[in-house]
Amino acid sequence: MLSASLALLITSCGDKDAKGDLGDKKAELEKLKKEQKTVNEKIAKLEEEIAKVDSTAGIKAKLVALATIGTDTFTHFIDLQGRVESQNVAFASSRGIGGLVKAVYIKQGDVVRKGQSLLKLEDAAQRQQLAAAEQQVAGINAQLEQAKSIYLRQQNLWKENIGTELQVLSAKTNVEAQQSQLNAAKANAEAARDQLNYTNVTAEISGTVNTVNVRVGELFQSGGQQIQIVNASDLKVLVQVPENYLGKIGVGSNLRVTLPEANKVINTRVSVASPLIDPVSRSFYIEGRMPSDKTLRPNQIAVVQIQDYKAPDAITVPVNTLQNDEKGKFVMVAMTESGKIIARKKAITVGELYGENLEVKSGLQAGDKIIVDGFQGLYDGQLITIN
Repeated sequence: MLSASLALLITSCGDKDAKGDLGDKKAELEKLKKEQKTVNEKIAKLEEEIAKVDSTAGIKAKLVALATIGTDTFTHFIDLQGRVESQNVAFASSRGIGGLVKAVYIKQGDVVRKGQSLLKLEDAAQRQQLAAAEQQVAGINAQLEQAKSIYLRQQNLWKENIGTELQVLSAKTNVEAQQSQLNAAKANAEAARDQLNYTNVTAEISGTVNTVNVRVGELFQSGGQQIQIVNASDLKVLVQVPENYLGKIGVGSNLRVTLPEANKVINTRVSVASPLIDPVSRSFYIEGRMPSDKTLRPNQIAVVQIQDYKAPDAITVPVNTLQNDEKGKFVMVAMTESGKIIARKKAITVGELYGENLEVKSGLQAGDKIIVDGFQGLYDGQLITIN
């Protein structure tokens, strides 16, 4: 009985201690909540006071990348397509009317020199004419020698008072007549010889045979385009330029010629600029001399950049940084204000554009720091941080 009473007393005291500990914890929690409320009120008040003085307070700075503006020579080019051509291209031609081909001495790809024989045309009739003319020359020459001999005898007899003066004069006249006939016969023979030479077709220039469109037994026509010779040592680049560039491009303009197939870039100048506008294409042609190069070929495609504008000490920006609003064109720059880096709008006046570079005429100066990455969505006065 005594044991049971003792156990009941101990249990009753334990419950009382546990309830007292819980109450203390609740009281402490309530106290901390009141303190937290007071601290939050103080924080809010301080933030409000700071915001009145610092407009950027509480705003997270945006990460950007900057580039410092400098000056350099800005060059603008017109990008066009051209082709390489030979300065010297010739088509073989007979000096006569042409004729039937008896022999072909060359083939496509052969290198020939000026005056070299290319073809032989049928020449039987010309040979007969020359033979007849030469025979006529020989006959008249014999008659002339005989007339000279008679004239000499008549002169000697006249000196000895034999014969008459009329006979001497007649003999002299006969010599002169025979000499005139001989001169005419020689001229005919020379003409016949030329006609024979006309059956031999020769190269008018040195170069490479590009085309041979005639065979033995076919008719070769004088003035045709059956054999083409190209001199690839004297080349030019030819470009058709739109007429709106007529006042900007002329003799002396710089050319940058890129030959993709040859993997070459050649700098040259405009040597010829046509003053005429093609009525169909509304363009004019320009030419630029090309250096002698075995890797270059006539009719090769070329990418030609023609310089039409150049500005020394120019300020340029990447074209993708240019923005527009109702007031005009602008870029975002970084400026330090009150120890903080702020984004500011800079209104600019732009010039020429080439590639990724945009010329800035006004609004920026050397040393300005332009925002080149992260500028999208920035507003004037926004707090930024540098990448």
